[in-house]
Amino acid sequence: MITRMNVKKIKAYIITVTLVSMMNQNINAQSYKKTDTGLSFSASTMNVEVKFYGPHTVRVIKYPTGKSFIKNSLSVIKEEQKTKFSVTENKEILSIKTNDLQISVNIKNGEIAYATISGKQLLKEKGSDIKPFDDAGNPTYSVTQSFQLEKDEPIYGLGILQNGKLSQRNQDIRMVQNNTWDFVPFFQSVKGYGIFWDNVSPTQFTDTIQKTSFSSEVGEGVDYYFMYGGNADGVVALMRNLTGNVPMFPLWTYGFWQSKERYKSQTEIVDVVKKYRDSKVPLDGIIQDWQYWGNNYQWNAMDFISPDFPDAKKMINDIHGMNAHLSVSIWSSFGPMTNPYREMDKKGMLFNFKTWPESGREVWPPDMNYPSGVRVYDAYNPEARDIYWKYLNKGVFSLGVDSWWMDSTEPDHLSQKPEDLNTKTYLGSFRKVRNAYPLMAVGGVYDHQRATTSDKRVFILTRSAFAGQQRYGANTWSGDVNSSWESLRNQVPAGLNFTLTGNPNFNSDIGGFFAGTYKKGWNESSGSKNPMFQELYVRWLQYGTFTPMMRSHGTDVPREIYQFGKKGDVVYDAIEKFIRLRYSMLPYIYSVSWDVSKNQSSFMRPLAMDFSSDKKVWDINNEYMFGKAFLVAPVLKAQYTPEKIVKTDENEGWNKKDEIKKENSVSNIDFTENKTVKVYLPSGTVWYDYWTDVKYNGGQEIEKTVNIQSMPLYVKGGSIIPFGPDVQYATEKKWDNLILKVYPGSDGDFVLYEDEFDNYNYEKGDYTEIPMYWNDKSHTLTIEARKGKYKGMIDKRNFAIVLPNGQQKTVDYSGKSMKVVMK
Repeated sequence: MITRMNVKKIKAYIITVTLVSMMNQNINAQSYKKTDTGLSFSASTMNVEVKFYGPHTVRVIKYPTGKSFIKNSLSVIKEEQKTKFSVTENKEILSIKTNDLQISVNIKNGEIAYATISGKQLLKEKGSDIKPFDDAGNPTYSVTQSFQLEKDEPIYGLGILQNGKLSQRNQDIRMVQNNTWDFVPFFQSVKGYGIFWDNVSPTQFTDTIQKTSFSSEVGEGVDYYFMYGGNADGVVALMRNLTGNVPMFPLWTYGFWQSKERYKSQTEIVDVVKKYRDSKVPLDGIIQDWQYWGNNYQWNAMDFISPDFPDAKKMINDIHGMNAHLSVSIWSSFGPMTNPYREMDKKGMLFNFKTWPESGREVWPPDMNYPSGVRVYDAYNPEARDIYWKYLNKGVFSLGVDSWWMDSTEPDHLSQKPEDLNTKTYLGSFRKVRNAYPLMAVGGVYDHQRATTSDKRVFILTRSAFAGQQRYGANTWSGDVNSSWESLRNQVPAGLNFTLTGNPNFNSDIGGFFAGTYKKGWNESSGSKNPMFQELYVRWLQYGTFTPMMRSHGTDVPREIYQFGKKGDVVYDAIEKFIRLRYSMLPYIYSVSWDVSKNQSSFMRPLAMDFSSDKKVWDINNEYMFGKAFLVAPVLKAQYTPEKIVKTDENEGWNKKDEIKKENSVSNIDFTENKTVKVYLPSGTVWYDYWTDVKYNGGQEIEKTVNIQSMPLYVKGGSIIPFGPDVQYATEKKWDNLILKVYPGSDGDFVLYEDEFDNYNYEKGDYTEIPMYWNDKSHTLTIEARKGKYKGMIDKRNFAIVLPNGQQKTVDYSGKSMKVVMK
């Protein structure tokens, strides 16, 4: 029987069901929480937070429900930003709009998709995974985030990779810092967006047709940044805005550097500088590699205590007296007979896993009857970084050393065991923070030197890097790579991918590090007379001319120019030619450096950065732009001698470098014989052969005739390039008489930048800019009024303006705007 009371209950039930149904059709506004910087909600088994770091940068955090997410990023230095955005709801989808982005969020499963404001699809997630994980007794999670990319969409970045590839599609890479692979968990797409996976533990990057994912061993949750810059430069700018901008390096660091493994006395290293000065070949930097501190028990004492360096102060003064600069090797580890070791050991600041060198004796294989006792220090610990600088400052910097070669900043980790990652650090297990070690080690030296003085800019050459390291005055080299053509080929895309992570400063050992195989069959004490090595070395040096640091280094075969003969010898002359070319380009290079620091530009630019509309350049791994004017196409294959393919395990390279079978001796090589190479010139502009001034239309592949003293080098139409005087070192002569080469074909612009060249006064505004504009229709170069000033600036100067057709005009410039018409 239906009573009056039952009827009331039934009506109430119907009303309740109807309301619930209506709520399911139109999600209750209380299903998410909105703030000025983003929103958050719960989806299935996880909490999801969407935070804005500006209208173009979105941070996504996902973590288990019932848990909190607290994290201090080691890479990101920017705070979330109050951002104007709107939210609309449609069933299970939240649509978030900023002025530049549309973000679709599925409240049910937490998946997110990104599009431009016009609706162009950029990227969408394809599942997250958060699994419980025991990290050395600490309960945490292993985390994975997957994305869906378009089938033919190239992506770039991930760090310094020795796989020879430009686009990193179809790759499966374990990202754990090592000698020759430096990992940055960041990639960007030709579609103009980037993804930064903010996790510092060992990470697997996997790309298949089905999905692209980052999977890290340790994490409190998924934590990544999506950024939309519109193009590669825009993405780089956003990554640096997030993780730190690039400081200026001293002008002298863009000159030529000479190094070897190793100069064994202060007499030897001073003599190298003297020989360069006597030969009139330019040189600015000389590097003292390891063991100026003595034996392996004194490893990295950061003090000149070897008897072969009896008067370090005099050595440094002698080098400075010849207008050169000294860099010394410092490491991330210490021997037991050093003061830093003793102080850090008492405070529990040293790790116990195996590192280089293993033996106290200088023999191979290591004599483990005499273990070195060398241990890596805890660079995550701020007090340990203080101690590190205390001894570095006292033993080395106070003597006048100019810069640092921070070796083994990955750090060296030999005979690795899984339990090594349980090692305790100041910030948790080594597993938790593994990949950020170089960031902390390099950052410690940069921060302390900046706090000590502003008179000398920090310059650090280092072997490893992580996201954000560009803010620490460091140039990263590609590690102890082999002296082989395969290795040389790999360096080009390695440097380009590193650039696209936001780190603009890259270099490699010119000639490759392990060169022992080239000594075989030669009566001389070195292989520098071996034509096979000579060809490889010259081609590597030509490539190195167009990298941010031009540095000759390696073992087994000495690399000083006089080892290759004398003036008039074809190989010697080829080396000198490109060193001099480098010095003539210093006004251009230094101005590009300012463009990098001020405008977030890049030195080494994959062709896809500037010509993304030309799909033919998307995966070209053997050409690139140097600045925005030069197209560089280094010769990367042997043309005169047989190639050697040398395989070396990075941790065993010292005993494997000579395993290659001896090849027949090569003699009677004519390096002046002409050869041909193919070069692709991107579409959308005209190109000029730098050597001949012959003009070509873009969008075609051409053949270029070369010999050992030349390489394909082209200039983009519309470029304005300043060339400086013939000098022996970077600051020998003022830039009061510059050649401005103008290449017609389109309108163009350039800013000539100058400052005091080696202090931080530029941060206070002490610098000058001279903007220049080329109007292609009227063939007019406008040199604008000089902006700014600094102590010692050039008030009046001459510009010799030169066109490819040979026309030239010289003008006097006193800082006021002027127009020069070229017919």
